[in-house]
Amino acid sequence: MAIDGVSGRTSYLGSSILNIKSQLDTLTQQLASGKKSITYAGLGVDSGTATGLRAQVSTIASYANTGTVINTRLNVANLSLQGITDAGSQVKGAAAGATLTLDSAGKTAGQKTAMASFTQVISLLNTSVGGRYMFSGRATDTPATQPADVILNGSGTQAGLNQLIDERGQADGTSGLGRLVLTSPTPTSVTIGEDVAGSPFGLKLSAITSTLTGATVTGPAPPAAPPGAPSEMSVDLGPTNPSNGDKVRFTFSLPDGTSETIELTASSSSPPPDGGFTIGADSTETATNLNAALNTAVGTLANTALVAASAITASDNFFSSSPPLRVDGPPFDTATQLVNGTPANTVSWYTGESGTDPARGTAVAAIDQSISVQYGARANEDAFVAQLKSIAVYAAVTTDASNPNANGQLTALNSRIVDNLAVHPGQQSIQDIQADFAGAQAAIATAKDRQTQTGAIAQSMLDSIQGINDNEVATKILALQTSLQASYQTTATLYQMSLLKFMPVG
Repeated sequence: MAIDGVSGRTSYLGSSILNIKSQLDTLTQQLASGKKSITYAGLGVDSGTATGLRAQVSTIASYANTGTVINTRLNVANLSLQGITDAGSQVKGAAAGATLTLDSAGKTAGQKTAMASFTQVISLLNTSVGGRYMFSGRATDTPATQPADVILNGSGTQAGLNQLIDERGQADGTSGLGRLVLTSPTPTSVTIGEDVAGSPFGLKLSAITSTLTGATVTGPAPPAAPPGAPSEMSVDLGPTNPSNGDKVRFTFSLPDGTSETIELTASSSSPPPDGGFTIGADSTETATNLNAALNTAVGTLANTALVAASAITASDNFFSSSPPLRVDGPPFDTATQLVNGTPANTVSWYTGESGTDPARGTAVAAIDQSISVQYGARANEDAFVAQLKSIAVYAAVTTDASNPNANGQLTALNSRIVDNLAVHPGQQSIQDIQADFAGAQAAIATAKDRQTQTGAIAQSMLDSIQGINDNEVATKILALQTSLQASYQTTATLYQMSLLKFMPVG
């Protein structure tokens, strides 16, 4: 008969050892990874559920990362917005309380504050976060504005704000009568009219009222005037002299939309007090005195309030228009229209992306499956332009200390800066942009809270499917190690047996 060796009889022991060893390796891998299997196939019927849960957890993490990045950008942008707001408030306060003392450059202390603030605002509008310019719209790799010095002083053949203010001042007749013409059509009348019909420059006639005894006033711009005729208004004293204290008021519109009134009072004194004209021997002499008084008053108005209004308007044309508007000249003192500046002759201060769509929509990010936030911004939005053009013009204007009307010019400029930097209902403000950003951050925070809860639930379910109980696996490993050791010992013993050990001795 055939005799089987030990190896033949005990081959099943080798298979058992390999099986135990495989189980031990699997459990060791589970204990090290904390998972039942490193492949979905090892999860059996739960593999599909695990795949879906893992995808959900990954998506939530992606949304959370997006929210964190956007929140960082918005935090930096909000710091810039607050800095711009503070700069505007600082300049407004400086204009309201500034002394009228001029330095050697023709600037007040308030104007020097405005220069520093303007440079700061330009720097803040060019804020970059991780290589992304926050106030350039979709042009995220392009600074939002030209440098502050270029905006004010120009570059090469390109004119800056300072030059446009000077040209506009010439066109508005700030060193003369504001482009107005005074005449006396009859010996007893005084007429004041615009020099050119339809011109945007200089003082514009608005209204005339009178309490002068026996006088007749007409204008401005009577409907019967021929097409294209310049607007006029006049006062005719007639044959009767006015009484002491009688008044005539001339109201003018200025280029920046403000208005000023010249009030002249008939006086029996000679010379008359400020704001008055002397009553002559007859109405003809009185009309001559009225003409002289009006000429002086208009000249003063042109050299004070009109100077400020002209500069404000030039700044508005520069910052609010794209391309910027400038006087059609030279010559500038007789100009009758505005023209578009070109890239060759005029600085365009805004260098970011321009569009007609809302600025917030220039940057959109999904922070949840069905939720997106908009956080774009353009430096040419109304709120920024309102700050820039007021701060810039205040910084740019220079005043000749030897001019007898210097204080009047500065007072008119200061009052306009204070008013323009105030918050006006119905106009976009920096606070409106801050509110938009705050809404985006609130949406991110709400989405993050919801995602944290959803992610925790999904992760818990995923852990229950693919996770292990460390204690249970450790116990199994210990049992298998004991079993494996016993199997090794048994196998070793069997392999050490021989036929001689079973033969009788002797």
